[in-house]
Amino acid sequence: MKVEILYEDEDIIVCVKPYGMPSQSDKTRDTDVLSYLKNHIFEEEERDEEPYLAMVHRLDRPVGGIMVFAKNQKAAANLSDQVQDGTMVKFYQAVLTGELPEECGELEAYLLKDSRSNTSKVVKKGTKGAKCARLRYEVLDIFETDRGILSYVLIELLTGRHHQIRVQMAEQGAGIYGDTKYNPMFTSTKQRYQQIALFATRLEFEHPVSGEAMVFKCEPQGDAFDVIELDEF
Repeated sequence: MKVEILYEDEDIIVCVKPYGMPSQSDKTRDTDVLSYLKNHIFEEEERDEEPYLAMVHRLDRPVGGIMVFAKNQKAAANLSDQVQDGTMVKFYQAVLTGELPEECGELEAYLLKDSRSNTSKVVKKGTKGAKCARLRYEVLDIFETDRGILSYVLIELLTGRHHQIRVQMAEQGAGIYGDTKYNPMFTSTKQRYQQIALFATRLEFEHPVSGEAMVFKCEPQGDAFDVIELDEF
């Protein structure tokens, strides 16, 4: 599985994570994006030792899209600060099985992560360990299909909680198409890492050294989005 590199300099690498590839090493020992990029640097720069590369944000394994990695500690610290203070802007495109309450809006919920099952759920505010999750959305189109109503949406992630978009959309009764973990329409499937119709399509941040405004875009890739006609957009 190939990782497409959109931009690289001495401080950062921006790439497109393929569906099904872990962001970093996990218990499956499958090739992950972080290791792939380290190997790329090692070969391109003819290093004698393993290069430094830090992951400052992540994407779930079934999700594809744009990611940025830091090639030194200074860049890693700066990008991590941008993630924490919300100045790194992340947009996703998604296909939902159902409709959201309004054409556009903001959703807020409190999510509690269960590390044993690697899932998160919506809980009441004040629940011990729960974290506030916020996102904005805009419905781009609605389709009537033989599987019911499908909504094509643009999502701006305002916080970066575990499985946040997947959980919050499922809570609205409009889960991500293909999501075997949270969408009841797909939870019975035996395919563990099925592609889901969620893609990190736009990433904005300041370059950690030069301060230049960096904007990267990529249209959804993978079979999961074939369920709608994206050519219209």
